[in-house]
Amino acid sequence: MAAPSLVLLIDRSLFARKVKEPRPLEQREPGWKLFGKVPLREASVKDPRKIQKEYETRSGRPGNLASPKQSVRKNLDFEPLSTTALILEDRPANLPAKPAEEAQKHRQQYEEMVAQAKKREMKEAQKRRKQLEDRCRLEESIGNAALTWNQEILPNWETMCTSRRVRELWWQGVPPSVRGRVWSLAIGNDLNITHELYSICLARAREKWKAMPASGSDTDGEDAGLSVADKEASLELIKLDISRTFPSLCIFQKGGPYHDMLHSILGAYTCYRPDVGYVQGMSFIAAVFILNLDTADAFMAFTNLLNKPCQMAFFRVDHSLMLTYFAAFEVFFEENLPKLFAHFKSNNLSPDIYLIDWIFTLYSKSLPLDLACRVWDVFCRDGDEFLFRTALGILKLYEDILTQMDFIHNAQFLTKLPEDISGDALFAAIATVQMHSKNKKWAQVLQTLQKEERGSPVLKH
Repeated sequence: MAAPSLVLLIDRSLFARKVKEPRPLEQREPGWKLFGKVPLREASVKDPRKIQKEYETRSGRPGNLASPKQSVRKNLDFEPLSTTALILEDRPANLPAKPAEEAQKHRQQYEEMVAQAKKREMKEAQKRRKQLEDRCRLEESIGNAALTWNQEILPNWETMCTSRRVRELWWQGVPPSVRGRVWSLAIGNDLNITHELYSICLARAREKWKAMPASGSDTDGEDAGLSVADKEASLELIKLDISRTFPSLCIFQKGGPYHDMLHSILGAYTCYRPDVGYVQGMSFIAAVFILNLDTADAFMAFTNLLNKPCQMAFFRVDHSLMLTYFAAFEVFFEENLPKLFAHFKSNNLSPDIYLIDWIFTLYSKSLPLDLACRVWDVFCRDGDEFLFRTALGILKLYEDILTQMDFIHNAQFLTKLPEDISGDALFAAIATVQMHSKNKKWAQVLQTLQKEERGSPVLKH
């Protein structure tokens, strides 16, 4: 009987203090009762858009988020958002308000910062605009020059190459699209190199590459008396130098698109001129030709260029003739830059310290590649005289700096020229260099020194 009585008590809601209307489950606020926590107070459900609008009203931020296209600034005005947030926002409510004087001071400082930022941004925009305009003018100039070279000069090379107009265009720089062809015509082909001859030399080089590792005692009487060790050393030097040729371009190193071409040209040359072999610096010259010519044509130009008197003297390491070139250089050095010449003399800074690297690589290692190609343009026009004139132009460009340095710093500076050297500034300096000494031109001075058989006083022991 006890059980029915208990049921009756429950049915009468004995333990309920107040009768409540049941709420739908979906209208209850989320809550939790873990460890006696009281559920959250019920609140009306708001539309998310209304919540977003209230938040934006409190924070003072714009109501609509702009699309990517709308967010693009229509002008170059610059407003630093971090400065706005830090200075113009009011202090939190729990901190005392700013005094009026301090608030005014901060606003003035903020406006000055924004004005400076806008001014800086406008200067940068003007600089970018000027660079773009200069680039467009340069591209237009190069395009017009390329048409002139292709349609007027190259078809009539023999009659026009020495004209004043063409020489002026040459000085301004040969357009890259015709540069290789102009170089080839200017260098000539006195050696009568053909594509077939290149193929023969390359085939011989490949045979030697295959035979070298397998047979270290094999000798070849046709190789002008070179020992196997010399030939192996030459091949190893080629591999090493190729890896160090224009490393920033990453196109001549192993696996690069021009690695095999460069290796082929250098190997073919060692077979064509075994008496010269491979000398450090050749890889840079061959690489520049490869960038402007097909492989066989590059070999043709490369071989004929190295056959020029100045290049042959240096690559065959003809010490007495190298001293003669240095002596001729010093004559014009003293003539054009007497103050710097005296400074170098007092510090015992001889020209071989910086000239050897410049001449061996024809400035392709020392100057930025585009500037080096422009030097090559005029070098192909004027010959070895321009190589030494360029050296004097570099010294003139940095004369004020060099006169303040000692021997060590001068040597370091000249063996590693600044990477940001300006082409226009360099050629402006070169233009002021006079290659006349006592009414004698470069060739005459060089010939006189050769007859006297004396070298540079600094280098002669």
